[in-house]
Amino acid sequence: MIMEKTVYRPEGSLFHTPENQDAIRSITDLMQAKADARILEARAVRCDVEHNLYVQFPFGEGIIPHHEGAVGIAEGTTRDIVLITRVNKPVCFVVIGFEQTPDGCRPVLSRRLAQERCREQYIRYLKRGDVIPARITRLETFGAFCDIGCGLPALLPIADISVSRISHPRDRFTNGMEILGVVSSLDNGRICLSHRELLGTWEENAAMFSAGETIAGIIRSVEPYGIFVELTPNLAGLAEPREGVRVGQQAAVYIKSVQPEKLKIKLALIDTQDGAAVPAPPQYFITQGPVEHWRYSPADCARVIESSFVG
Repeated sequence: MIMEKTVYRPEGSLFHTPENQDAIRSITDLMQAKADARILEARAVRCDVEHNLYVQFPFGEGIIPHHEGAVGIAEGTTRDIVLITRVNKPVCFVVIGFEQTPDGCRPVLSRRLAQERCREQYIRYLKRGDVIPARITRLETFGAFCDIGCGLPALLPIADISVSRISHPRDRFTNGMEILGVVSSLDNGRICLSHRELLGTWEENAAMFSAGETIAGIIRSVEPYGIFVELTPNLAGLAEPREGVRVGQQAAVYIKSVQPEKLKIKLALIDTQDGAAVPAPPQYFITQGPVEHWRYSPADCARVIESSFVG
């Protein structure tokens, strides 16, 4: 058991800190970091034909041998693409030795050991409902992959990104975006996150708007009976049908009424324009856990939207 909760942040979080920059400044500093078993970060600058990674220090290069590049590489359960895609990005490591080359003394590093420590001291203690930092690393049609510590991945399914439905995670995120996530499942080391619970309830989001206002939104769905316009990631309203409107357009809408008992906001579509909106950093109503139970719907609403992380 650890005495206090250890948090390992996504890869790249240490890179620009003064403590990290001081520790990678010279061979002598790296020797001390090896003695202290510190996790450090430096920028990967190339991956050779044998998939060894080379990182840049102020005094020269260090090497992360192929089998030390990530957890699972040696066993064949992790593909080499995870090494190739680290080029030109910070990578975490511990110093495991030094070797002589024609260019001098070269540090030998292990990203795998840093990841194993992250698993042992952080990830193994996570529980459902914990709110943790993450960084978006890859966007797929089914969800977003996130770095939750030292380059270790978790999946955020598209249905759990927000209450307002989207056609692709790129509608909500960009690669490299820093977010928070709720641990929704842990299955044999595979972690899934949820996100929508942190973006506020219907009432919390609706409180930001009033009937009679004209505001900006994004067209998310066009149906025969009306047009769904996203006002926030966790709030959408319905406008009457209109020809020529397309999903993804930006819109100006007039708020006709707010009806908590029906979970509805009635809108009048004023205008639309083409051009995809650039995803903004998420605005959170919850930033700390654990989250045990979350109900999106107002208490007196017959339609119940909720999440439970207990059990």
